[in-house]
Amino acid sequence: MSFLSDWAEWLGDLGPGLVVSIELTALCLLLGMPFGLLLALMIESSNRALQGIAFLAVEIGRGAPALVLLYLLYFGLPESGIALGAFFTAVFSLAWTTGAYASELFRAGIGAVPRGQREAATTCGLTGWTGFRHIILPQALRISTPPLASLAITIFQGSSLAFVIAVPELMSEAYALGASTFQYLSIFCLTAVMYGVVTLTALGFVRLLERRLNRHV
Repeated sequence: MSFLSDWAEWLGDLGPGLVVSIELTALCLLLGMPFGLLLALMIESSNRALQGIAFLAVEIGRGAPALVLLYLLYFGLPESGIALGAFFTAVFSLAWTTGAYASELFRAGIGAVPRGQREAATTCGLTGWTGFRHIILPQALRISTPPLASLAITIFQGSSLAFVIAVPELMSEAYALGASTFQYLSIFCLTAVMYGVVTLTALGFVRLLERRLNRHV
């Protein structure tokens, strides 16, 4: 089967692109998850100004396609005198999208904590931010972890959008290889398999994580 030998040869060409995709995803999550938690806390606060700022950031991040954010930051910011490299533009734009969706998952986790837990915290004298930080937030994070892990998989798949601004990630390397060999079908099939292997491995981790967390419910 000649295509298998071709795949074995092309893995060396596509491997660096996969590494860049994973690095891009890791940085997006590293920035986007804390940003999402911050947005969720701002929306849950009683400060109207903070609520308005967070609401605007979330609605833009969820309402605008990630591709539009990529173009907005990559081509729009230089007009304001701010020029970012393609890789960091991809990181910031996808981190914005990550934060916007993560904020809603964090808020759902906070809302899923039983009211009795809040009452118990108040009874113990843990009121305000202290009670929230020690009682509510840890439970909300545990509840939110499985859907957040699924979001991380989606962001990994979405990292392929960075191809449009010439980030040398997996999709970009696959296109370049196809342009030099003209074997697009076989190359993109291999690319799909590489994405699938990473995704299925991550899904297995998510399922294991869900089972472990359910044991403590």
